[in-house]
Amino acid sequence: MRISLQIAIGYFLTVGLAAYFVLNIFSEQVKPGVSEAMEDTLVDTANLLAELAAKDIKAGRIVGGGLASALQAYSGREVDAAIRGIHKRSLDYRVYVTDAQGIVVYSTEPGQIGRDFSSWRDVYLTLRGQYGARSSKDAPGDANSSVMHVAAPVRDGQRIIGVLTVAKPYVTVQPFVERSQAAIRKRGFLLLGITALIGVVFTWHLTRAIRRLRRYAQSVTEGHKATRPATRAAELDELGRALESMREKLEGKNYVESYIHNLTHELKSPLAAIRGAAELLEENSMPVDERRLFLANIREQSERLREIADKMLQLAQLEQRQSLEQPSLIDLAELTRQAVTAAQPRLQNRSLAITMTASNDIRVKGESFLLRQAIENLLDNAIQFSPRQGKIAVDLSRNETTVRLEIRDQGSGIPDYATSRVFERFFSLPRPDTGRKSTGLGLALAREVAELHGGSAGLGNLSQGGALAWLEFPAA
Repeated sequence: MRISLQIAIGYFLTVGLAAYFVLNIFSEQVKPGVSEAMEDTLVDTANLLAELAAKDIKAGRIVGGGLASALQAYSGREVDAAIRGIHKRSLDYRVYVTDAQGIVVYSTEPGQIGRDFSSWRDVYLTLRGQYGARSSKDAPGDANSSVMHVAAPVRDGQRIIGVLTVAKPYVTVQPFVERSQAAIRKRGFLLLGITALIGVVFTWHLTRAIRRLRRYAQSVTEGHKATRPATRAAELDELGRALESMREKLEGKNYVESYIHNLTHELKSPLAAIRGAAELLEENSMPVDERRLFLANIREQSERLREIADKMLQLAQLEQRQSLEQPSLIDLAELTRQAVTAAQPRLQNRSLAITMTASNDIRVKGESFLLRQAIENLLDNAIQFSPRQGKIAVDLSRNETTVRLEIRDQGSGIPDYATSRVFERFFSLPRPDTGRKSTGLGLALAREVAELHGGSAGLGNLSQGGALAWLEFPAA
C-alpha cells in the first residue's frame, strides 16, 4: 500500500472517529442542557406561585382565590411569540396545589382535585423540607410524553401547609433541542470538511515531497543528471541530503573505476606505437627517411595522448556536475555563427561549403562556453565525415518550448551496428579519408552538455544519404 494512502487512511480515521465522538457528545448534551435550563425556570416559577398561594390556603379559599383566578385567566390567554424563528402559540404550565397531607386542593386539570399525591416524589420530598422534582410520562411507553414537575413548599411562617407544583411537558422545548442539534451537526460537518481538506493538502504536500525524492533516486539509479529536490520538511530534507551524499560517493567510486578502465584501454594503442617507434629508433642503421617517419609517428601519438587527456578532463568535469553554475541568457544563433567562423580553416582545407539558417529569437539559458564546445564537436564530426567538396547545412529553429540545432552532412552515414554506440565514451568510427579514429570523446561531451542544460543530443542517418546531428534545449 502506498504511503500516501496509509497517511490518508490513518488521518481520516483519526479525524473521523474524533469528529463522531465530539459531535455525538455535543448533540447528546443539548437535550439535558435544555432540560436543566427548563427545570431552573420551573424552580423560580414554583416558588413565586407558592408565595401567592400561601394567603389563599391559609384563608381556606384556594379554589376561588386570587391564584386560581389568575391561573384561569392565564390558561385562556392567546400567545404567538417568535423565538429565534420558532413560534410559540400555547401556554404550557400545569399547576396543582396540595394541602399538608398531600391531597390536591387545586389543579389546572380539574380531574386531579381530591386525589392523593402524597406519594409522588415532588410532593413527598417537599413536605419533608427537601427539594422535590420528578419527571413522569403522560402516556406510559411514549418517550415524547414526559413532563417535568418541580414543587415548592407553601409556608405559614416556618410551617409547611401545602405544596405547589409547576409542570411543563418536554415536548414544548423539543423544537429548540432539535434546532440546536441540527446546528451542531451542520457546523460539525463543516468543520469535518475543512479538516478533511487540510488533511488532503497535508497528505498531498508530504507525498509530493516523497515522490520527488523517489524520482530523484530513480534518476540517479538510471544514471541521469538530477538535482536534489528541496523540501521544508526537516526529516525529508535530511533524507534527501543522505541520498545525495550516497549518490556522490557511489558515483565517484564507479566513475573512477570506469574512468581508469576506459583511459587505460585507450592509452594502450598510442603508447604501444610510441614504444615501438622508440625501439626502432634505437637502431643506428635506420635510414634518415624512416627515422623521420617514426619521429612523426611519435609526435602524432603524443598529440593523440594529449588530446585524450584534455577531453577526458573536460568530460570528467561535466559528468560530475549536476547543474549549471552560472547560467545566463544566450543567443544560440550568434554562438553557432561564431563556431562556424572558427571552423572556416578546416572547411577550406577540405573544400567544404557550409550554409546556416536561423529563426528569430533563438535564445536559451545556459553557459556559453559549454554550449559552444558542444556545437564545435558536432560541427567537427560533420567536417571529418564529409567528402571533399561536400556541403554541410546548419539549421536553427524553435517552437513554443524548445530550440533545435541541426547539422547535416553528405557523408556515408552511420553503420547500423554503430547507431546505438555513437555517444559512448571512446567509441569512434574510422575517418573516410585517413581510416584513423578520433578520441571518441567529442560526441559524449556534446551529449553531456545537452543534458546538463536540460536538453538532449542525437545522431542519425538521413534518408537521402549523410548524417544528421542535433542538439535540443528548452527555449528561454
